[in-house]
Amino acid sequence: MGDFNLALVIVAIVVCVLVFIFNLYLLVNYQHPDDKNQAYFPKFVVVLGLSVAVISILMLPADVANRQACRHAIYNGACNLTLPMKDLWLAIYIIDSILVFFVIPFAMFYYEGDQDKTVGKRMKSALLWVIVTAIVCGLLLGILYGLIGKVDFTVRHLESSTAAFPSNFGFSSSEPCVGNGARECSAYTASPSSETTWTMRSTFPEYVVALTTIAGSVLFSIFGGVGIACLPLGLIVSFIRRPRAVITRSQYIKEATELGKKARELKKAADALHQEQKNGSKGRKWRKNVKAVEKELLLLEDDMNALEEMYPQGEKAEATWAMTILGYLAKLVLGVFGLIVSIAWVAHIVIYLLIDPPLSPFLNEVFIKLDDAWGLLGTAAFAFFCFYLLLAVIAGEMMLGLRLVFITIHPMKWGATLMNSFLFNVGLILLSSISVIQFCSTAFAYYAQATAAQEIFSHTLQSLRGIKYLYKYNVFQIAFVALAGLTFVYYMVFGWRKKKPSGRFQLSS
Repeated sequence: MGDFNLALVIVAIVVCVLVFIFNLYLLVNYQHPDDKNQAYFPKFVVVLGLSVAVISILMLPADVANRQACRHAIYNGACNLTLPMKDLWLAIYIIDSILVFFVIPFAMFYYEGDQDKTVGKRMKSALLWVIVTAIVCGLLLGILYGLIGKVDFTVRHLESSTAAFPSNFGFSSSEPCVGNGARECSAYTASPSSETTWTMRSTFPEYVVALTTIAGSVLFSIFGGVGIACLPLGLIVSFIRRPRAVITRSQYIKEATELGKKARELKKAADALHQEQKNGSKGRKWRKNVKAVEKELLLLEDDMNALEEMYPQGEKAEATWAMTILGYLAKLVLGVFGLIVSIAWVAHIVIYLLIDPPLSPFLNEVFIKLDDAWGLLGTAAFAFFCFYLLLAVIAGEMMLGLRLVFITIHPMKWGATLMNSFLFNVGLILLSSISVIQFCSTAFAYYAQATAAQEIFSHTLQSLRGIKYLYKYNVFQIAFVALAGLTFVYYMVFGWRKKKPSGRFQLSS
């Protein structure tokens, strides 16, 4: 037992170090050249936020492994030697909430502040926004916790008279209790009037986690539902729309000239907006035009990348073209594999969560059988499905961000990602990761039973006043499946059409 627990601690430490190194690698390779050797605080927040998000996803498989350490315990105190998972869950999600609602907004306000101002003024302005946010969030949390921060558990009140210890036990549906007296001890035969509500106040950390989970669940049901379909189908559609042959030089010059003209118009508009910012005219119209410029710049970059892809240049043009073709083949393979995983996810939600009683444990049984085959195989598959759900959320946000006017576009590009885009996406990942864990602990309740995560997310969270009905009637799961179906229909109707050039400059005057 001691060896198993020690190994679990060592694995946890090694995984945390590897996660930190991997996130540092992502930052270095994704960052924009303009941010090199500067913006150290936003970079620290990005690495910390990504590490917390990834570790929170990995904690659920660790929770399952931690539970297995007690499975063959000889004495009751053996589980005290395992990891304190409930305390770790609360700590990781309190840190998550602080990062999402305070630290990341401060870093974004500071980074996006007027570059002409001094560092002190930019920090003062960012701190002022964060203080206002903190006061509003603190008041809201305090009022809600004081009024409805209680948990209502439905229980049965059972009682029975004493009886002599029998010489044999003959239990059956007709004789569910010991002795021939009153049978109020049996929940099977007890009257409905024996049901009562046991009310207790939840702890404040658990309440913060619960409200943060609700905020994340709204984003999760929207972005995750769209992303679970668009993630694999987008890869497959990308293969279908791939360039079939290299264009001629004359075609390349014609298209490049047109893109250059659009780029000059875009630069002229950006300079005009920058001048308006200096003059202090930053009204609603100015913000609308800034978003329009950002969107057109993103579309123009996509068109430029597509043009360079169709006409590779340099001494290794043929090798570049061959790698392009192999890249699209890889997208097809990953898309088909992802489609299978997405269908399995949606089928599992319908079979296990939306139908009462569940038709089958489905993926829960798959993970258990994989564990029987090899101890860590089921846990690894379990972790993969949780990670895939988080990737689906990110894919859904990227898709909707180009189509919904109220979402700021912050694309992640290799070697060209500014820190404000990094911070925005890290905040989204952190907020969604809470809901992903809650969703996975519910969807795989049979596999992850008796874990600390289930105690927090399945028992306390789903019994809180004002919140429990969202889970009782499966509001988020239904929205997730419905949006996944609508996205699938969208791709079937419009997704296969050939993509037209998108970089048309249409800035509102």
